[in-house]
Amino acid sequence: MVRERSGLGREASFWIVAVTLFLFLFAAAAPSPLYAVYAARWRFSAVTVTEVFAVYAIALLVALLVTGSLSDSVGRKPVVLAALAIQLASMFVFVSASSVEWLFVARIAQGIATGVATGPLAASFVDLQSPEHPALAPTVNSATPILGLALGALSSAALVQYGPDPLHLVYWLLVGGFALAGAGITLIREPSVTRAALRLMPRVGVERAVRPAFLAAVPCLVAGWAVGGFYLSLGPSLALRLAGSSNRLIGGLAIFVLAGVGAACIVAARSWPAPRNMLLGCIALVIGLAVTVGAVAVSSAGLFFAATAITGIGFGVAWLGVLRTLVVLASPDARGALLSAIFIVAYVAFALPAVIAGYLVTRIGLHDAALWYGAAVGALALAGLAGTGLMRRGGG
Repeated sequence: MVRERSGLGREASFWIVAVTLFLFLFAAAAPSPLYAVYAARWRFSAVTVTEVFAVYAIALLVALLVTGSLSDSVGRKPVVLAALAIQLASMFVFVSASSVEWLFVARIAQGIATGVATGPLAASFVDLQSPEHPALAPTVNSATPILGLALGALSSAALVQYGPDPLHLVYWLLVGGFALAGAGITLIREPSVTRAALRLMPRVGVERAVRPAFLAAVPCLVAGWAVGGFYLSLGPSLALRLAGSSNRLIGGLAIFVLAGVGAACIVAARSWPAPRNMLLGCIALVIGLAVTVGAVAVSSAGLFFAATAITGIGFGVAWLGVLRTLVVLASPDARGALLSAIFIVAYVAFALPAVIAGYLVTRIGLHDAALWYGAAVGALALAGLAGTGLMRRGGG
C-alpha cells in the first residue's frame, strides 16, 4: 500500500531526523556524570550505579526487538512521536526522582523510548537520503548516536559542575529539546511511502553461511561495547579518582573523549574497506586497553585520557567494521534477523559486564576493578583481532 507524502522537503526532514536521534543518545549519556552525586546523596553502591545503567540497555534492546518493524506497518512519524512522548515522561521522572528506585523507573522508560525510536529513525535515514549522496545515510546513522553520547556526557558534566540546580537543569533543557524535536517530526514528510503487514515478533538469526564470520567477530564486538558500558557507568568516577579531583567536568570528559573520537573515526573511515575497519579497530582496542591498564596501574590521569582516545578509535572503527563486514555477507531477506542478533550481542555486552565491574568495585575497590576489567576486555579484543585475521585469511 502506498501513501502520499507531504510536509517539509527531503533534506530538511533528513536533518530533523538526525537531530532527533542525536537528542535520544545525548539524553542517554546525560545521567552518567550524575551517578556519583546520586550515590552520595541516596547512599547506594557501585553495583547499583551499574544496575541503573544496565536496565536502560536491556529495556532498549527489548523495545528495539519488539517494535523494530512497527514503523513499516504504521509509518515512521507515529512511532517516533510515541517514543518522544515516552522520553518526555522519563525526563519528568528524572526531575522528580527522590530515591534510587525512581532512577530505575526513569532509566527503564528512557530505554524503552530509545528502543522504540531507533528502528524508525534509522529507517528514515534510508527513506530520506539524497540519491546524489548514497553514503550520507549510513555515515550519519553510525556517527550520530556516538556523537550524542559524547556531547551528552560532557554537557551534563559541565552543567553539574558550573550550572544551577545540578540534579535537574540538564533534564529541563532536554524537555525543551524533545518538545522541539516533536514539533519538527510533525512537520516533516512521512519518510515511508509503503506499508507492510503488522508483525511484532522479532526475527533473530544468523544464516549458516555467515556464522563463521559472526562468531569470529563476536569477541571484537563484545570488547568494544563492554568498554562503552564501563565508561558510561563507572568511567567518570575512575577519571576523577586518577585526576585526584572533584570537578565533574573531568568525569564527563572521559566519556566525551571515548565517544567523540569514535564518532570522528567513523566519519573518517567510512570509505575504507570493511575488513580493514575491523582489523584496525581491533588493533586500536588492544593497544588502547593495554595503555589503559598501564595508566590505572601507575595512577596517571594524562596517560588514561591518551589511552581513552586510542580506545575510542577502536570503539568506533571496529563497530563500523563489524556492521559492514557482516551485513554484506547476509542475503537481503536475512539482514534484519542478522542485525537483531548483532544488537543483542552489543547491548548485552554494553550492560552485563558493567554490572560485573560494579560488583568488583564493592569487593576490591575501583582502582583494582578497573585493572581486572581492562585486562579481561583487552583479552577479548585480542581474541577479536585473531578472529579478524582468520576471516581475512579465509577471504571472509
